[in-house]
Amino acid sequence: MSTTNLPEGALTGITVLSFAQLAQGPAAVQMLADLGATVIKIERPGAGAWERSWAGGDAYLNGESLFFLGFNRNQRSMTVDLKSPAGKEIIRKLAASADVVVENYRPGVMDRLGLGYDDLRAINPGIVYCSGSGFGPDGPYKDRAGQDLILQAESGLAWATGRRDDPPTPVGAPIVDIHAASLLAFAIVSALLGRERTGVGMRVESSLLEAAMHLQMEPFTYHLNGPFLRERCAEGTPTRFHGPPYGVYRTKDGYLALSMNPLPKMADLLDLPALAAFDDAAAMADPASVKRVIASRMPDKTTEEWMTLLAAADVWCGRVNSYDDVEAHPQVVAMGLIDEVEHPTAGTVRVLRSPVRMDGEAGVPPTSPPMLGQHTDEILRELGYDAAEISAMRESGAV
Repeated sequence: MSTTNLPEGALTGITVLSFAQLAQGPAAVQMLADLGATVIKIERPGAGAWERSWAGGDAYLNGESLFFLGFNRNQRSMTVDLKSPAGKEIIRKLAASADVVVENYRPGVMDRLGLGYDDLRAINPGIVYCSGSGFGPDGPYKDRAGQDLILQAESGLAWATGRRDDPPTPVGAPIVDIHAASLLAFAIVSALLGRERTGVGMRVESSLLEAAMHLQMEPFTYHLNGPFLRERCAEGTPTRFHGPPYGVYRTKDGYLALSMNPLPKMADLLDLPALAAFDDAAAMADPASVKRVIASRMPDKTTEEWMTLLAAADVWCGRVNSYDDVEAHPQVVAMGLIDEVEHPTAGTVRVLRSPVRMDGEAGVPPTSPPMLGQHTDEILRELGYDAAEISAMRESGAV
C-alpha cells in the first residue's frame, strides 16, 4: 500500500487496517501510526466511527469531537459498508496486502461478517490479526460491554483506592483503556517481529480485564501470596501496601506528595520529634497515626517551601499539580510533550505527542485526524478500481 504524505518512521512500510472503536483500539492504532505505519481507518458510510459523535464533557471544536481528534492522527479514513458484498470484497483486497488488522468489537462480530482471523489469514497467511475486547474472547462475561470504569470496578482497582471511610475510588483518567491499548500495540509489534523469523502471521489478543489486572501486578501478587495488604488508611494512604509517610498532604497553599522515605530522616527535616518514636513495625501497624503527625506540620509552609527543603535533602516528593500546572510544567515544556495539529474544520488542535521516542525523535510529525471518508477514493484507486466502479459503489452505498 502507498505511504503517500507520511514521513519515514520505524514502522514505515507496515500497513494497518483499523476497525478500532472507542478508546482501547484507536489508542493502540495511533501508537503504530505515530511510528510511521500506514493506517487505513475503516468507517461506516455516512455515520463514521462511534467516537466521531461523542466527546467527554461535550468537548467539540467547531463540531469536531475532541475525543476523535485525540485518538486518530496520522491515519487515512475510508468508508465501507461491511455488510455489503462489495464492501466485504474491498476489505479482502485490502487484507491481501496488509500487515496488520486491528479490531475491538465484541467477540464474534468480525467472524459473523466473514472477516475474522481464519477468513483473512486464508487470503494472507502473514497477517497479524489483533483483537481487543472488554472481558476476553470466551468465558461467562465475554459478551458484556467493557469500559474503563466498569473494569476499574470489576478488577478491584476502585476497591483498593481511596480513604478507608470513603466509597471505592476510581482513578480520574481512563488508565485501563490506555494501558490496554499499549498492550495491544506491544503484542502487534512483537508478532511482526516473529513474522520476520517465520514468515507466518498470528492472532494476538488482550482485553480490558487483563490490562486492569496487569496494572495491579504488585498488590495482587501480595494478595495471592499471603495477608500482606492492610485495609485502606483513614488518612488517605494511596495504596494498601505502602507504609507512611507515603501519601498526599495539605500544605499552606496546596498539596504535596511524599513517597517512600525513612521516618527518622523525615522527623529531622520536619522538626517532628514525635515522628522519631515510630519504628518501622509501629509505623506499619498504625499508619494513620504517623500520617496525622506529619499532616499537622505540613500547613506551616507552602508547597514550594517544602519542595525546596525536602528535594535538597533527596526526599522523594512532588507537587500535586492541576492540569493547568501540568501544562506549564517545566519538564513537560522542555520535553515538548504537547503538540499541535491543524484540522480543516476544528482548526488548531492541541494534543499530547507520542510517548515513545526513536533515535531521539517522538515518532513521525503529527498529521491531522482524517475527515470521514477522506481517503476512500484514493485507496480504492490504489486497489485497482476505476472511476466507473468507484462511482457505482458510491451509488450503491457500499462505500
